[in-house]
Amino acid sequence: MFGNLSKMVPIVESMGVRLHCPFTGRYAFYNSPYPSHKENASVDIYPDDEFGGEAPSPVDGEVVLIRRVKAPPGHGFTASDHDTVVLIKNSENPETVTKLLHIDPILEVGDTVSVGDPVGTTLRSGYYGWGTSPHIHVDVRNPDDPIRARGGYNLNMVEAPSPQPLEEIVGEVVHLQPEFAFIRLQRGGMGLAGTVNGKPAILDGGIPYYGWLGAHLREPLASGTVELTGVPIADITQSFKHSCKAECRKFQFMANKIPIMGISLTIWPNHSPLVKLYPSKIGKMDLALGDLVEVELN
Repeated sequence: MFGNLSKMVPIVESMGVRLHCPFTGRYAFYNSPYPSHKENASVDIYPDDEFGGEAPSPVDGEVVLIRRVKAPPGHGFTASDHDTVVLIKNSENPETVTKLLHIDPILEVGDTVSVGDPVGTTLRSGYYGWGTSPHIHVDVRNPDDPIRARGGYNLNMVEAPSPQPLEEIVGEVVHLQPEFAFIRLQRGGMGLAGTVNGKPAILDGGIPYYGWLGAHLREPLASGTVELTGVPIADITQSFKHSCKAECRKFQFMANKIPIMGISLTIWPNHSPLVKLYPSKIGKMDLALGDLVEVELN
């Protein structure tokens, strides 16, 4: 959809382990309803492909466990009846493992992988929402506690952001399907930029439908307000090394004056960010490829 997987770049560091993402892909810490994302202990890496496409390894290491687990049925879509837990013993710190989810592996226990090697193909998990894109869920963990949903080590962005906040959200529709649309922002950068107490920050999350979001900035604050286009949208509840978590206030996004469910924000290594728009109902986004869209807060 956006390019290829040929180049991998380091995006996250934890316990001496660097996690990598395709340069033309994207990633998110807070764009999920699951608990580990609220604790800054998981990152979702989105390869540059559709479901069933190649899933590249984010680390160097040895596969030490593959476990297939039953997955719930999809809500409003056809989903895989299973998911898979893959554990890789990290070469950079053998006292840790990297946990991968949401793939059908092509490897076996004992195989070694390098960054960018295919570990499998992405699957459409029943844990997803109807508009969730293909991704690999990634934790760095203690090998004595590798499986459960919580308990991963905290993650830190390799590249501390220094964005320029937007005064308006305007972009061109570059991808369209019944579940969502992607618009390309007129200004580049790692993602959609807002502010935290007036300081520039990259926003990350499913806003406002998950009820919370993340803000990435050089010097996170333990309290204060997140603003987007000058409008207060969330209140900080917790801070980490290069990010903070915030609870959303009550508001709604409009796309060309039409109410939408919300926007999905991720981080783009290639500094050519797209913003994902979710309609209020599937198929109810009155847009066409090439349309210029203004997203406003109501």
